[in-house]
Amino acid sequence: MTTATASAMDSAAKTGPRGRPSRPATGVGRPGFAWAVPAAVFFGLFALVPLLLVVVLSFTRWNGLGSPEFAGLDNWSRLLDDPLMVKSLWLSLLLTVLGVVVQTPISILLGVWAAGRQRNRAVLSAVYFVPLLLSITAVSVLWRAVLDPNFGVPSQAKWLFGDGNLLGTQAGALGVLVFVSTWQFTPLHTLIYQGAARAVPEVLYQAAQIDGAGTVRQFFHITLPQLRNSIVTSMILMVVGGLTTFDTVLILTQGGPGTDTTNSAYYMYQKAFKSFDFGAASAIALLLVLVATLVSLVMVRLTGYDRMRSTMEGV
Repeated sequence: MTTATASAMDSAAKTGPRGRPSRPATGVGRPGFAWAVPAAVFFGLFALVPLLLVVVLSFTRWNGLGSPEFAGLDNWSRLLDDPLMVKSLWLSLLLTVLGVVVQTPISILLGVWAAGRQRNRAVLSAVYFVPLLLSITAVSVLWRAVLDPNFGVPSQAKWLFGDGNLLGTQAGALGVLVFVSTWQFTPLHTLIYQGAARAVPEVLYQAAQIDGAGTVRQFFHITLPQLRNSIVTSMILMVVGGLTTFDTVLILTQGGPGTDTTNSAYYMYQKAFKSFDFGAASAIALLLVLVATLVSLVMVRLTGYDRMRSTMEGV
């Protein structure tokens, strides 16, 4: 057998019929449906089943004891006529908008900075991510102690905080809620933008430098457009988190002063575990799910996120 013939036979062995390359016989293929069964079962038991139960309970009258009684649309009609329900929904939307407006620019700037090669960047980033490791309850208790009007920081800096009772007015209480949420959750979104900024091709910045573009122009004309996908993802997470904020309100303000910070999630808690009206509470929960889903779909549609097909960031 000549060398040319052996080479041809070896080439034929590597290619299938009609010159198509054959797959290596390693026995490795695409994962089958069985790999998704555990996750599907977990999602069904702990997400779909509870959601279906909430839907059913929203059409019943139940105080937590005995059997639920069918009430038709009574819960929904009462909620629509409840001024506190309408107010709580607007407060939820307000807290969500404030959270997005405050957290987004801070997260982008910190994420882009953390993606660089600055000195001590890794140490500073690790310290900054510490609040993300704490529970919402622990963070809320911490800041309630820090902002205590009698023993906290405001009592020692009355020239800045006035009487020190930041939670005594609606504006102050809403400001505290937004600040605490920003302090804890900005590191999460910073981490998203850090990974996205590192994925931006370096050649784009090199070309911009050749054209004479400075750092600011590179940020607005290269970095921000390339972070578009991540910005949409981050904002959707903020919207869902803002509409379902509960722990912070429960510990810091308890819906006060009065009902000035009673958002929909906290109002749902009051209906269920203080008024024992689980039917109305289920209706509020379902309404929150619908609102969060609708807002997320609108954001995806308006930003063109659903039409993106490239695997590259911002393309």
